[in-house]
Order: sequence, then structure tokens, then C-alpha cells
Amino acid sequence: MPSVPPKPPAKGEAAHPIAPQDPALLRRLLRAKDHMDAASHEAWPVQRLAEVSGVSEAHFARSFRQAFGIPPHRYLLTRRIEQATTLLRDTDLPITEIAFATGWESLGTFGRTFRDITGRSPSVVRQQAQATVEPLDKVPACVLKAAQRPDLTTAVSEKRRRQAAGTKPTSATNQEI
Repeated sequence: MPSVPPKPPAKGEAAHPIAPQDPALLRRLLRAKDHMDAASHEAWPVQRLAEVSGVSEAHFARSFRQAFGIPPHRYLLTRRIEQATTLLRDTDLPITEIAFATGWESLGTFGRTFRDITGRSPSVVRQQAQATVEPLDKVPACVLKAAQRPDLTTAVSEKRRRQAAGTKPTSATNQEI
């Protein structure tokens, strides 16, 4: 009896079923994630993160995305934008200082990426924050951070390409990225 070849995965489906990750590996991934959180202003190439977690670069990148739902670079961008937003809202530091303090090497890259992710420029975020000062001292910091966390389920380059083409993302497209 001839064997039937396996059906190829549909668009948006994983080629292999996702297996639960080893708890020891998850602890290693969390160690790398904690390092990024503690020093998000530093450069965190995959090689450095893999060394911190004690696994190969390819295994680290694949496992991090599987465990946290986004690639390590996108996670780091999220943290940097969160910090920049907080500094814009809560301090009078110049935008240039905020860009360099949050790990950006170029003011232009900071401004462009910030605008692509948040939909507003850093100066507009600052102006809006100063115009709408509300007493937030009774709201836990973790709730504020979660509410202000940028959505990076879609890569910035993908957002630019869609804007240029005039298309809107679909839920299936977001799963592919």
C-alpha cells in the first residue's frame, strides 16, 4: 500500500507542532529576558543573549519566540519604547538625552521607530502627557506599564510596507510574523 505524504502546513500554521518547553530552558530564557530588562539601554545581540542563557544562537532565538510570542529584538524594542515614553511623560529631559539614555545610537532612528510603533512622535507624546496630567498615584505601576506597553506583534518594517501598499493587517498575517 503506497504511503501518503504528509499534508503541508496551511499558510500561517507552524511547520511542526509546538511542543512544551523544558522548564530548565524556560529559566535560561527568563535569565536572558531579565538581563534585557535590567539593562535595556545596552546592545543585546542574539549572540550575547545566547551566552547568557547557555544555548546556541539559533536555539535561543527560536525558543525565545516560542516562549514569549515575539523575537528577542522586538522585545528589546518594546522595553526601550516603554522607558522612553515614561521619561517623556515624567521628566523634562531633552528628547536627545532620552534617546541615548534608552539605548538608541541615533536620534533619527529613535524618532522614526518611536513614531512607527506608537503612531506619534516623541514630542507629541510629551505634549499630550503634559496637557492631560491626571492623578495616577493610586494606580499600580505594573498596571500603568501594561496599559502603555506598545504593541509589537507586527514588525516595524511590515507596518511600513502595509502603509505604503494601503492595506490593513489581518489576524492571519499577524500570526505569520
